Amino acid sequence: MNLIKKLNWKIVTLIVIAAGAFGIFLSFGPPQLIARTETPIFCSSCHVMQSQFDAWFHVGAHRTIRCVDCHLPHENIPVYYFWKSIDGAKDAIVFYSGRTPEQITISDRGKHHIQGNCLRCHFERVAMIDQDRHCWDCHRFLQHSQAGIRMTR
Repeated sequence: MNLIKKLNWKIVTLIVIAAGAFGIFLSFGPPQLIARTETPIFCSSCHVMQSQFDAWFHVGAHRTIRCVDCHLPHENIPVYYFWKSIDGAKDAIVFYSGRTPEQITISDRGKHHIQGNCLRCHFERVAMIDQDRHCWDCHRFLQHSQAGIRMTR
């Protein structure tokens, strides 16, 4: 029985060390791995994201920013990388399991991040307006599904 406890302790220790080494490898290992995963080209590498990439590319004003600039929180670096890893893992699981929906929609949490980033980037312009309303309610052409439509309410 004592031998089993020693083996279990060694296995748990080995798993923790391996997970830590893998995390360090991903964080600092491959040159430009993190930077590469933040590019719109990387995001569009899954064929299901091609229409979103095309819409972003043709919108104009926001074509110079990356997907992560809108779709991830930017309060602080740990929160940013936490949600980047969660969203990336979720996207990979959904894609490789074959459960990708026909119509890709954004979650409520994603809407919260996007709204916060709109306000963060355009703070001086929107300081005097109602910020409880989603920016894309008026600026509908910013939605990937409606890119090219130049209308506001």
